[in-house]
Amino acid sequence: MTPKLILASSSPFRRMLMENAGLSFEAHAARIDERAVEAPLEKAGAKPDAVALVLARAKAEEVSNRFPDTLVIGSDQTMSLGDSVFHKPKDMTDAASHLQALSGVTHRLNSAVAIVSDGVVLWQHLAHAQLTMRPLTAEFIARHLTRVGERALSSVGAYQLEGEGIQLFEKIEGDYFTILGLPMLPLLKKLRQLGAIDG
Repeated sequence: MTPKLILASSSPFRRMLMENAGLSFEAHAARIDERAVEAPLEKAGAKPDAVALVLARAKAEEVSNRFPDTLVIGSDQTMSLGDSVFHKPKDMTDAASHLQALSGVTHRLNSAVAIVSDGVVLWQHLAHAQLTMRPLTAEFIARHLTRVGERALSSVGAYQLEGEGIQLFEKIEGDYFTILGLPMLPLLKKLRQLGAIDG
């Protein structure tokens, strides 16, 4: 019998990636306080990619505890500049500060995914994407944020690559799925190995 799949997320982008891949699954948001999980890790000096892995596992484990006998997929993404981890901007001033900090430098997206069944982590994976933003003037940032409006507050970097945010970049290294926060190719390979999807 093929095990039931659950995506431990309310993200429309992650659901879209799973649906577009033809997967049959349910989606249930994890009931965890992400900042509370992150705080002790950051205090202990955990690397940004390690934080992403812990969050992906924590989401999958929480949902797995509510839905036994299923394969639960948890994922998370952190954005880092060196060892500094960024969080979603609180307001437009904060969004402008994010873009100014990223201007002319390369930052990294750390995308983690984990599969948990009955509280046991069966598999986890970490993928990275490197994004280099072109130098931006304060005037351009202000005009850009005026055009995109509060959509800038919906992502950690204050940009959407699928929209006008692509204009901010001069180089992107990494696959589309990693950038959106769910490394699909390794996930699909593992699901085939587990017999959860047709091999």
